[in-house]
Amino acid sequence: MTRRRLVIPLAATTVLAVLAAGAWLLLGRDRPRPAVFRAEPTSALYAVIDSRQADTRPLTLDEVFTPANRTLGPLSRVSAEEFDDCGELLWGADAAGCTQALRATYTGPSGAGQFVIFNLPDGRSADALVAGLAKDGFVQQAVSFDPRHSRAAVRALGHYVTVSWAGAAGPRAATELVANLIALDRLGHVVQSRVLAAG
Repeated sequence: MTRRRLVIPLAATTVLAVLAAGAWLLLGRDRPRPAVFRAEPTSALYAVIDSRQADTRPLTLDEVFTPANRTLGPLSRVSAEEFDDCGELLWGADAAGCTQALRATYTGPSGAGQFVIFNLPDGRSADALVAGLAKDGFVQQAVSFDPRHSRAAVRALGHYVTVSWAGAAGPRAATELVANLIALDRLGHVVQSRVLAAG
């Protein structure tokens, strides 16, 4: 009798483990997260563009994704898109008041990456999105790489949020991962020209 009681919980535990693994396979692929993540709130450097009212001109694809950044080291740009529905680029996080998002994808021999910039109402909204991406959700993965071998940097820059995400083709390609992430993150320097224009 005692044996029977022990066998049932073990069987139930096994079933639950199989169901959990199946749910991860079904849902986890649609909701990938980086293995290493760094997030930064906005700072005083971007105070002059802490509100969209001080920086009313929308971003353009040509402004952010220029001929000069068509290649970033070993990475080459594959696509550049603009969205007026920021929610299309997110899962599990809310970009309240976001009016546009621009995204580019890059690929190379050892991996791939993507860069997204969100245009939010103010620095408080930008910080809230950064916090949401840190715990509740993340951006949709738009280019093929293994999230288990990936890194991301998320920054609030005044009323903007940038997301740089680089992934390796596999563990052997991880040596170039940090360099690729730094190269993608430099695309966020476009915000500095907005700071100078507003100042």
